[in-house]
Amino acid sequence: MTIKETEQRTGLARSHIRFYEKEKLIHPARNASNGYREYSEEDIRDIKKIAYLRTLGISVEDIRKLSNQETSLYDVIKNQRQVLKQQLSQLEHAKLICDRMLSSNGQMDYKDLDIEMYVSDAKDYLEKNHNAFKLDTVSFFFLWGRDLTWGILATACFLAAVFSIGHLPAKIPIQWNDGIASSFADKRFIFAFPAACIIIRFALRPFLWRWLKIHVADSDSITDYIANYLCFAVLSIEIFIILYVKEMAAYVTRILYFDTFVFLGLLLMAVYRMSGKR
Repeated sequence: MTIKETEQRTGLARSHIRFYEKEKLIHPARNASNGYREYSEEDIRDIKKIAYLRTLGISVEDIRKLSNQETSLYDVIKNQRQVLKQQLSQLEHAKLICDRMLSSNGQMDYKDLDIEMYVSDAKDYLEKNHNAFKLDTVSFFFLWGRDLTWGILATACFLAAVFSIGHLPAKIPIQWNDGIASSFADKRFIFAFPAACIIIRFALRPFLWRWLKIHVADSDSITDYIANYLCFAVLSIEIFIILYVKEMAAYVTRILYFDTFVFLGLLLMAVYRMSGKR
């Protein structure tokens, strides 16, 4: 059956079905005459099973292990039940505290809030619940990963190309060897840099997201962070070329090393703190 029929049979969008195929959770056959995918009844059953397990919060990686018979369904469900039990316990505890606070019949004021009225040991309580505010210290991480940041970087690349094109020589360097330009291109190549920002955001980012979705918890933020870092590196190279032809810079690697050192350092710090480690 076709992808459209599969959508109708499963109730899932084709983007999800394609994702499961890319993750090798399903293996539809190919029609030899036209190359189109043909989904079997077994594929339909597998898609439904995958989607069902995903609704339970089970990761794609665990589902892949199940598909490859590297683990048992019992062990996966047992482990997920424990995870959900812990989450429910935390939510129930938070709900009880809210109920206790609301029992004051609306007589609450932030200025007069005394948390010792609701928890016996404030320090111990905050230490046990540090995961609730583990993201408070990585605001730059999320600021850097915003769409607005990408827009600023892409715009900066475009404006740098527009304002510099008239002042560049006919040929501009695009490769260097020990500080000496070794390869050149037409000066219109300068517009490849804003184009690269668009490609990174809309072509490279989805592939990066799919890989990170399996391996890390906060794949959306980390993907945006890395994509914006790559755009920043693109902008750095563009600026370097402009400075190089003006004899104001010589070693592009120094700029890239600095970019990498700063932003990978911040990325590692953010991932470490988001993991809940202290």
